[in-house]
Amino acid sequence: MKPAIVAGLACVLAVGLSVIGCSSKSTQTETAQQAPQPTLTVDPATAGSVTGTVKLDGEPPKFKALNMSAEPTCVGDNPEPVYPPIVVTGTHGALANVVVYVKGNMDEYKFDTPTAPAVLDQKNCMYEPHVLALMVNQDFQVINSDATLHNIHPLPRENQEWNQSQPAGAPPINRKFTIPELAIRVNCNVHPWMRGYLFVFRHPFFAVTTKNGEFTLTGLPPGNYTIEAWQEHYGVQDQVVTIGPKETKKIAFTYHAAPPSGS
Repeated sequence: MKPAIVAGLACVLAVGLSVIGCSSKSTQTETAQQAPQPTLTVDPATAGSVTGTVKLDGEPPKFKALNMSAEPTCVGDNPEPVYPPIVVTGTHGALANVVVYVKGNMDEYKFDTPTAPAVLDQKNCMYEPHVLALMVNQDFQVINSDATLHNIHPLPRENQEWNQSQPAGAPPINRKFTIPELAIRVNCNVHPWMRGYLFVFRHPFFAVTTKNGEFTLTGLPPGNYTIEAWQEHYGVQDQVVTIGPKETKKIAFTYHAAPPSGS
């Protein structure tokens, strides 16, 4: 075959592949734009709920007190030793800072975005709360109650990472997370002992336990659900429940502490 003909065929082939490639990208974009939107809403007349408790069986681990000596303001704000809030218990082993939620995004349902912000405070040189949960596109507000400089540095894997300083007396920082994501680590680059976690859900069926270890998930449409519990030190546990119309199911999660060393 003559070189000119070969070159011409190669050119035609390249153009054809280019057109196919453009057509494929166009089709993908069009498909993404035509992705079905959620149409269902939860009927409050038939909605049910899940309530329960989370507890620790055994003695919680002992952590060293935090060393805040590099920041005199933090030392002055904490006359007593401060311990990492990794495992926080109440009476009878009730476990705090456990996120309990419906596993999955429930994409077939529409949900309203809360109008009130989810607030993370920097107080006494710690993040309060240690674990915070909110919904996609809900206003996430960071305040600084201390008389010293802090900074907030979330480290998401799906959402956009950001890092912003906040001097004492500065106005609140307002941000949003646009993608559901669990266990986003939060650091303060000024004070390395300040750590926390953010959970971002598409749906409103989540709760974070306090020292009473209790949780309630309300407004669930009838159906089968996997309820997951996340704890920073002990990991996750799942339970499957079936909720009938206007039904309330009670469940309990129990984490088991490691036996004391030498036992």
